[in-house]
Amino acid sequence: MAFSSIPDSKTTSTTVCGGGATMFSDVHTDIIRTHILTRLNGPTLASAASTSSQLYALSSQEDLWANICRSTWPSTNTPRLRHVISTFSHGSRSFLSQSFPILLTTNLDPTTTNWKLNPNRIPQLISAIDIYYRGKVVFSKVVETETVSDWFNCSPFRVDLLDPKDVVPTPIKYPNGEYEWEELGEDLTLSWILIDPTGRRAVNLSSHKPVSVQRHWLSGEAQVRFASILTGDKGSASEFVQCGIVVTCGGLEEEEMQVREASLEMKNMDGTNLNGRDSVVILQRYLEGKTGRKTRREEEGRNRYQEYIEKRRERKERKLRAEGTLDMLCMILAVMSFAGFGLFVWWK
Repeated sequence: MAFSSIPDSKTTSTTVCGGGATMFSDVHTDIIRTHILTRLNGPTLASAASTSSQLYALSSQEDLWANICRSTWPSTNTPRLRHVISTFSHGSRSFLSQSFPILLTTNLDPTTTNWKLNPNRIPQLISAIDIYYRGKVVFSKVVETETVSDWFNCSPFRVDLLDPKDVVPTPIKYPNGEYEWEELGEDLTLSWILIDPTGRRAVNLSSHKPVSVQRHWLSGEAQVRFASILTGDKGSASEFVQCGIVVTCGGLEEEEMQVREASLEMKNMDGTNLNGRDSVVILQRYLEGKTGRKTRREEEGRNRYQEYIEKRRERKERKLRAEGTLDMLCMILAVMSFAGFGLFVWWK
């Protein structure tokens, strides 16, 4: 969806009422703006703006898009983010157009990638996170992460939403002390927008709906995973990278479920966490819009994640077979060397 599309020509529509024709342009602009446009969501408002020059002019007002951003992502209603969004090329409209689609790696084939490292670094990243339960906001927060220190560059990349001792209450109740964990896969949704305030770019890293829900074998807590599959470096273990967001929910002893942990990490095809430097290099490509983006589909994230898991499994099997072949060769060489040494001693 192109949120900044401009109509090619003026178009009009008519409404037949009582035997007469009323031109859409006859409707007072205050009625259109106050009672019609304010009721539309982002994609619908963008479509309306592309139908006529009149609607485009009315839809270009910043407050319309700012209200949509705040209603869609309450985390954006902080002084810090309101200032950052105002610096985007078209303000809230640009921010919405960049943050609404999910990421899409169109082909999980490493031979098709040809990325180059970008020497320009992002000095800071801002995460705008919103957790929803059945469409209603459970928790919102903004997290700022510096990306220039040696500690960040060398340590595993990780952004935590909550402090270790914090918990977030939710309206999720335990009927008779139990809860069907699988229902979280349909009821819980999440938006994790990563923002580059210097480059004035944003990208939504969440799959919107969970790609998996699992019970922790020890604590019994539910680990709800959201994920986007990103393209890494060609010819390495980072050919494809899982940008994973794990939300841990628990509290069986309570009447309501609690969100106890939420974090963002990046792992390569071997399951190893990427450090801060490599993670920022990959994320920068997506922030700059050098990848495909697609309007959100409920099953898109899950299908992409399952494809990634299958490729990771195949990679692991190939690696194990290669290691097994190498072990066998080493064993044969060892036996031949021992036998040769024995023959040498016997001959002497």
